[in-house]
Amino acid sequence: MSSGKPSPCFLGRRWGQSTWSDDCTCDVETIDAFNNYKLFPRLNELLQSDYFRYYKVNLQKPCPFWEDNSHCGMRDCAVQPCPSDEVPDGIRAGSYKYSEEANSLAEECEEAKRLGAVDDSLSKETRQAVLQWAQHDDSSDSFCEADDIHSPDAEYVDLLLNPERYTGYKGPDAWKIWNSIYEENCFKPQNVKRPLASGRGESFIYLTKWVSRVCVEKRAFYRLISGLHASINIHLSARYLLQDSWSEKKWGPNITEFQQRFDEVLTNGEGPRRLKNLYFLYLIELRALSKVLPFFERPGFQLYTGNESQDAEMKHLLLEILHLAKSFPLHFDENSFFAGNKKEAAKLKEEFRLHFKNISKIMDCVGCFKCRLWGKLQTQGLGTALKILFSENLIEKIPESGPSYGFQLTRQEIVALFNAFGRVSTSVKELENFRNLLQNMR
Repeated sequence: MSSGKPSPCFLGRRWGQSTWSDDCTCDVETIDAFNNYKLFPRLNELLQSDYFRYYKVNLQKPCPFWEDNSHCGMRDCAVQPCPSDEVPDGIRAGSYKYSEEANSLAEECEEAKRLGAVDDSLSKETRQAVLQWAQHDDSSDSFCEADDIHSPDAEYVDLLLNPERYTGYKGPDAWKIWNSIYEENCFKPQNVKRPLASGRGESFIYLTKWVSRVCVEKRAFYRLISGLHASINIHLSARYLLQDSWSEKKWGPNITEFQQRFDEVLTNGEGPRRLKNLYFLYLIELRALSKVLPFFERPGFQLYTGNESQDAEMKHLLLEILHLAKSFPLHFDENSFFAGNKKEAAKLKEEFRLHFKNISKIMDCVGCFKCRLWGKLQTQGLGTALKILFSENLIEKIPESGPSYGFQLTRQEIVALFNAFGRVSTSVKELENFRNLLQNMR
């Protein structure tokens, strides 16, 4: 435990005032002001709406990497799925696709699959759309192992009633998940062990030196995972179980928990780097939102829940958020990604995609169901952001009206994309709160 007087670099923002590396040049104050006072309030309102609060997920999938029946038995690990009649009709009827037009075509597509061919009674344009959507659903552009939402085990979850917070899930089982992610999937040499283990400064130093030497893509991959990890740790520290009595439960910020994860001294200098990686993740996902604007701007796209007035209102708010994201003055420049030799770049990009897809599979090994829910959602959201950034040419070719054949997003991807960014945005907001609390302790 520290003396209650964290180092200036931890409390303040000196670790972000100049440049963070050759990966991005942006200061913390710029992001904090933009996020906390402009974007976060609007995004929070959007995520309260019916379209974005219901997420369909299969929490019963077995771990594909090791036998594991050690599920968290604590009550705060549980997830309460929604009864079917509580989910808006438009979402239940059209969970597979993203608009009313697409929902009807998706049903035709499912019928076509059952018949083994596209029905000749459909118009030529409709048949082409059905085939294109079927091709998209089997395509290799995904960065995540998505759940089969038609599985009997897939259920709708109300994210507002199952918030991400501290559940008590920790110890060897939780460490095993993160160690598997870092050690098996982060392009690092085999002799760098357990980057998460507290009190092992040599591993931190070695890993940091290695990250600074590798190519920008591999360095970015590591920083995205580290940023996601940091964001999750902030959520758990900000919504910690402070009181658990027969009469009530009280959740709130746990300063000690936060310090143990991010204090510069207690983490052997690693805490500030983790926070830098959180902001790196923020810039990546913000960049994806700015790039995907043409997809959502089309008149034919709608956030279809069945409530026409609310759907129109939420689309207006979504576009306002995307235009705001596009207006950010210091966007991350993704053009340096995979910009070298085309053959080597293609190989590295595919390796990048498969590594991240592997991480999404590891989420099915998480023993705490609430942690599994939010882990799956946030990895799918980040995977969708990466898919957007690597599909820029396809997005630029999207027609202003009519179906978008080259680039598609399912409703699952849309809900995950915005909720995942909502989690990162919340982390940046919570950092301001922790900063104030720590300053008052001095």
